[in-house]
Amino acid sequence: MKAAVIDEHGGPGSIRIDTGFPDPQAGPEDVVIKVGAATLNYHDIFTRNGMPGIKVPMPAIMGLDFAGEIVEVGAEVKDWKAGDRVLIDPVDRVGPGGLIGEMWHGGLAEFCKVPAHHLVALPDTISFDAASCLPVAYGTALRMMYTIGDVQAGDKVMILGASGGVGTCAVQLAKRVGCEVIACASSQSKLDRLQAIGADKLVNYIEEDFVKWVYGTYGKPHRRQFEKGLDVVVNFTGGDTWVKSLKVLHRGGKVLTCGATAGFDPTEDLRYIWTFELKVLGSNGWMREDLHELLRLLDDGSLKPVIDKTLPLEEVNEAFRLIEDREIFGKVVIKP
Repeated sequence: MKAAVIDEHGGPGSIRIDTGFPDPQAGPEDVVIKVGAATLNYHDIFTRNGMPGIKVPMPAIMGLDFAGEIVEVGAEVKDWKAGDRVLIDPVDRVGPGGLIGEMWHGGLAEFCKVPAHHLVALPDTISFDAASCLPVAYGTALRMMYTIGDVQAGDKVMILGASGGVGTCAVQLAKRVGCEVIACASSQSKLDRLQAIGADKLVNYIEEDFVKWVYGTYGKPHRRQFEKGLDVVVNFTGGDTWVKSLKVLHRGGKVLTCGATAGFDPTEDLRYIWTFELKVLGSNGWMREDLHELLRLLDDGSLKPVIDKTLPLEEVNEAFRLIEDREIFGKVVIKP
């Protein structure tokens, strides 16, 4: 089969296309999936580059997020059959552990062997392309915004890094429940597209200090007041945006975080946290019920995955480049 393979960790351009990679064979509790679509996440970049303390078996096929059709079923698999359309939850919740697409071969290939407990039934109304956006980016966003963050109608919510996979989903989820959404991005073209999916106010963080923008628009928060400033800041970038996020929240405000793409050890200022009684809420991934809820939202039309580009498997290195250079709005889909 054709697969995107790494033989060792490396930087941009280090993934090779192997047209003769061995076809997967289903074990007793496995199925083999013909991959219909896969999408990339920053986690795939981390896997390609190598992460301290994580030993990835080589050769490796990345791709955590993918959907497709079952073409082979193991002898002990009872609830699935060839022809079933499925979404793959890459997290091993009952087996020996390890992510599909990291510790086990993933979706950047024509076929993938998957233990049956990773499968989620995919309705005929939802395309493989749309479904492949869900687990990592959209599952993380749903849990952060609803389960952990409990955003409510009327909340003023600022989303940093709003143009990526998690960000575009967070914009839609916040708008869906009636929040006032402030989206931050690095270019006018991205801001225009964020407005088109529901953002109420827009901030180009390259041209404007978002702290000053908040103070000018909503007032500077005061430790004895609840009115000025923002209710929620969604910050999964970290780095030099972290303390700035604390500064724009009114008393009792919330910072929601699910990552640290710009730096995991930012300068901290505890004075804002205790003085303004701020809530710093972390969210880690998703649960299976989050995926079912996402499929429901897609099915009823209240959530639509944002797909910027669709590329063939042969252009996988270009797909990685687009993400690393922040040229993607939403998700990039890979078609094996």
